[in-house]
Formats: sequence, structure tokens, C-alpha cells
Amino acid sequence: MRLYELLDGIAQTKLADKEITTLTDDSRKVQEGCLFICVKGGSFDGHSVAEQMLEKGAYAVIAERDLGLGDRQILVQNSREAYGRLCAAWFGHPEKKMRFIGVTGTNGKTTITSVIKRLLTASGKKVGLIGTIQNEIGDRVVHTENTTPFVFDLMKLYAQMAEEGCDYVVMEVSSFGLVQRRIGPTHFETAVFTNLTQDHLDYHGDMENYYQAKRMLFDVCDYAVINTDDEYGKRLFEEINCEKDSYSCCGRGDFYADAIKLRADGTSFWLCCGEKSYQLSLLMTGTFNVANVTAAIAAGLRAGLTMEQMMNALDGYTGVRGRCEIIPTGKDYTVICDYAHTPDAVENILSSVKEYTSGRLMCLFGCGGNRDRTKRPKMAAAAARYADMLIVTSDNPRDESPAEIIEEILTGLEGTNVPYVVEEDRSEAIFKAMKLAQSGDVIVLAGKGHEDYQILAGGVHVHMDEREIVKECLKRLDAEK
Repeated sequence: MRLYELLDGIAQTKLADKEITTLTDDSRKVQEGCLFICVKGGSFDGHSVAEQMLEKGAYAVIAERDLGLGDRQILVQNSREAYGRLCAAWFGHPEKKMRFIGVTGTNGKTTITSVIKRLLTASGKKVGLIGTIQNEIGDRVVHTENTTPFVFDLMKLYAQMAEEGCDYVVMEVSSFGLVQRRIGPTHFETAVFTNLTQDHLDYHGDMENYYQAKRMLFDVCDYAVINTDDEYGKRLFEEINCEKDSYSCCGRGDFYADAIKLRADGTSFWLCCGEKSYQLSLLMTGTFNVANVTAAIAAGLRAGLTMEQMMNALDGYTGVRGRCEIIPTGKDYTVICDYAHTPDAVENILSSVKEYTSGRLMCLFGCGGNRDRTKRPKMAAAAARYADMLIVTSDNPRDESPAEIIEEILTGLEGTNVPYVVEEDRSEAIFKAMKLAQSGDVIVLAGKGHEDYQILAGGVHVHMDEREIVKECLKRLDAEK
């Protein structure tokens, strides 16, 4: 693409028009004839190497301030925003060729996006999905490394989706993606807010910054679906100006769930909207999943789907891998795998499971290293409120000592009387939990969910799939007998 075509409506320059080879904000990827975008990050400012990038072969740099580089610098007010618009132009504006539904919040994003994709697909739409577990183009799985990809990769993915005939893109929109403007000029037909609880404060600093990051999504949408059971959701509902509806599982809203009945193998409830009520039966359990499905249905109605279409689409749906997933054991106790890795998520999963647990509720969990340390004791306190026994172990320790992380977790159990076991090795911890299990007990393995790896020092990933571990533990238990 030629320079002037690329810059149209974004910036001006006196440089000669020329074919540009690529765009990048990564100094390691600069090549002859490219545009280098100077982006200021948390630990590195691209402006500091602009002159070097020109020497390396970049045709010009996009910058927010005068760097003394004459015509070789192209000035913009916000280089992150400009980069997003440039990437969209580079790929032929794929964001204008499809309809977008975005979901943000601390918990529930993966399930809601997956349910919305199922609803749209069942109605005959081809759907792209962008999320934590994987990206999908129709039935084809595409590898992902970030919940919200970096903007060049995101626009490239959009272009693939548009080329392959996607009508809709349903995506999890992270706070990182919003603050770093990774979504570029994407505009959303519908945006969903799930909740806001403590997470990522190592990046955002405090809850107000975290909230303001999430709120950015609702400046670029036509219609919002907001969880008003959540205090931040109530605030958001009052602050935004777009068309909006509320949803609730604890009271009344524009969409709300009533007469919820939880079982070990599923849930039934009445979905109420307007003057009508619809009886739904799901092969998913937990009040939080009732909320997730309610939000998805609101988004589906906005997309023009009928309740009959959506109820048929939900028939037989068992949910998302690693989200309140029952791992078969053939025993008289139950093992559930869930991605819960925040205090609120732990409380949500345990409070829901507690309602149908006839024996003891056991919770196995750890906390990630190189992440917000203040939530470690809060995770323990949340688990202690509902569990009858805790197994404290390792999660993704990264560059921290697993033993030191566990010590910080245990401070949250001071003043409680819940019994607990400490086992640093997560595989061995699962074995100990299953060995202690009795008839009617439920073991919740919290934190890993869909992940089939553990992250150790230096970012090293080692294979760890809790489904495989449970199978091996069953063999060990049978051998001991």
C-alpha cells in the first residue's frame, strides 16, 4: 500500500509517496521501507529509538512529538490510536465488513462469547470468535496468545474472518486491549459488561483505573447489556449514554432470571424479559452460568434472533472447557475443573456448587506468580467462606517461589477454622484431594480451567492438563487398593 493512501484521514506528510512494505511498533521487526510507529509503553518508549529505526531502513516514523527528524517523522496526536487506524487501512478495513459483539468484565467473558457464537451459528450465521481459550473462524480453530490480540494481528485476523465469509465477530475485550487501543477503530453493535472484581491491579494500579479501562468499550458501541447485580455494573448503567438494557439473577432487570433451580447435572430457570417469560433447562450449572446465558440471549435478541431459535440452540449445550467442567471419574464423588483465579470467581463457583453438594465441598487452588499479590489472602478467605476443606497448592508460579506464594495465601486463613492441606506439587495435591474424597463430596480444582500447561520461571511452559492428572490419580488409587 502506498504511503498517501495509508495516511488518508490520519496524518499528513511532505515525504514522497512510496510503497510501504509493512507497519510495526516493534523495533525488532523493522525492515526496509516500513513505517515504524513510536508507541510509549510501560517500560519502553518507541520514540527513544526512532532515529535508529530510520537508520535500520524504516521509510518514516509516526510520532507524538517532534524528534528533530524533519520530514522523516509524521506527527499525530496519539500514536496508539493512529497505529490502530493504520492497521485497519493496511488490511482494507475489515472492521467495516462484519458486525461485532464485544464482552468485557472480570469473569464470564469466555462463556458468554461462546454461547453467543452458538446462538448465532445455529441461526445460520458464520461467526468468528476471539477469546482467551482460542480464536475461531467458523469451525476452524486459530491459535491465540492474548485475550485481545495486538492491533496488527487483530486486523489481520479480522481480514481472514471477512475473507472467509464471517457475518459476525464475537470477542472478549480485555482491559489491556482497551487501554492499549488494540481494538483499533472497531465499532460494536453490542457490548456486554459482566462484572468487575479485583484482578490485573499489578497493571492498572487500582480499581478505578481498572473500571475506567473497561468503560472505554461503551464509548464505541450502539447498545449495551449490563449486569446490574454488580456494583460497578450499576454505576456503568447510569454513566453511559448509548441504548442499554440491564440483566440480573438477583432481582429485576430488563432481562432477569427467576425460580432458579441448580442441580449437579444442570440448571433450570425462567427467563423474563418484557411481559414474557420462558422456561430454560441447561446442561450447565451455577447461578453465574444463568447470568451468562441471560446476557447472551439479550445480545442474541439484539442481533435479530428469536427466543425459539435460541432455546433450540441451547438444547444439549454443555458449556465451555474449563468453566465449571465436570471431569468424569466413575466414583461417587465429583471433580469439577474451573478457571476461577480471582477472589470473586472463587466465591461464585463455590457458592453455586455448595447449593447441590450433599457431602463436603473441597477446593484446591493456588495463585499466579508475577501478578497482583494483594489478592492472594483474599482468594483464601473467599474459599474458606464456602469450602469444608482446602488444598492449597501452586498455580503458575512464573518467577516467584511457589512456597512463598503459598505463605501469602495462608495469611488469608487467619481467624478461620476451615481445615487445609498444603501441597506445593499441583499433581500431587490433586491426588491427595481425591484420596480424601468421600461419597457425595465435590472437589473444585480452581485456577487452571482450560489451560493445559503450567508457567514456571523464565516463562517456561510445562504440560499440565488436569483432566489427564485426574485419570492418572484414579489409576494410582486403584493400584493402592
